[in-house]
Amino acid sequence: MAKPLALTLGEPAGIGPDITIQAWLRRDELKLPAFYLLGDRDFLGSRAKALGLKVKLADVRAEDALATFAEALPVVATGHPATARPGQPDNTSADAAMASIRQAVGDVIAGRASAVVTNPIAKSVLYRAGFRHPGHTEFLAELAASGGHTPQPVMMLWSPALVVVPVTIHLSLRDAIERLSTDLIVTTARIAVAALKARFGLACPRLAVSGLNPHAGEDGSLGTEDQRIVAPAIEILRGYGIEIRGPLPADTMFHDAARKTYDCAICMYHDQALIPVKTLAFEEAVNVTLGLPFIRTSPDHGTAFDIAGTGRADPSSLIAALRLAARMAATPPA
Repeated sequence: MAKPLALTLGEPAGIGPDITIQAWLRRDELKLPAFYLLGDRDFLGSRAKALGLKVKLADVRAEDALATFAEALPVVATGHPATARPGQPDNTSADAAMASIRQAVGDVIAGRASAVVTNPIAKSVLYRAGFRHPGHTEFLAELAASGGHTPQPVMMLWSPALVVVPVTIHLSLRDAIERLSTDLIVTTARIAVAALKARFGLACPRLAVSGLNPHAGEDGSLGTEDQRIVAPAIEILRGYGIEIRGPLPADTMFHDAARKTYDCAICMYHDQALIPVKTLAFEEAVNVTLGLPFIRTSPDHGTAFDIAGTGRADPSSLIAALRLAARMAATPPA
């Protein structure tokens, strides 16, 4: 039997509530998969009123969300009310956001939902409340930990135009270079390949690996990391039977002709991966966390405090995240 998607509230003062309501209102037009929001019905009702949108909300249990979705937006209470006004996080924001994430993960692990879809969080708000993780990805890995083992999460940015995986994620550029290692590249690429095979239907994924330095180091004249760290990883991955090329100059990897030669780009640091995908597919890109024991997708944008509550937020990336989560859930791992 199909199960609904568990959608988190995200930062209450951001556009997460706005795009959730907009997505549900277009459920029939777009034939969206069923989802429920983990949050506060009164808060969501207030946001709908501020947006001038008529939406029927229903307090439900996760188990009843599927039957409710066609007639009302199902809301599963977390017990952590939100009171923030659009664009103005308050002292309820962090608790409401984190409780929603925790409960969504719990629902998927317990089999009440098929996947987690997360609305954007405001890390600065969470940090002030004692949040100790660099971002969503690392928090999800901790929640997924069992038996003393914490999975290694891998971030994938998926879009119809480009799929990228950064090896290092939420680190300063200096720290990313220090953290980069042959082992980390190999592990990240193998997790990406496994997901591309199991969840995206690619029998033999083709990888392109960027160099760290300009022109992939120019034979060592612009830095030796590509020769010492990246190239050995590529040879190891070839030994596993993976179709892979690199290290390649990052500045020539993302034009139309180049993108046709690979299925996924493995990049060395955050911006090297995210700038091209957000440039090519800002409204369609989806953040996918690989390496977890459950499916997680997210819109590839932030909280947009400046337009929260105005009706100008575009739900396209959330809609893409919901669709991709449903597609992945419908393709069980081999």
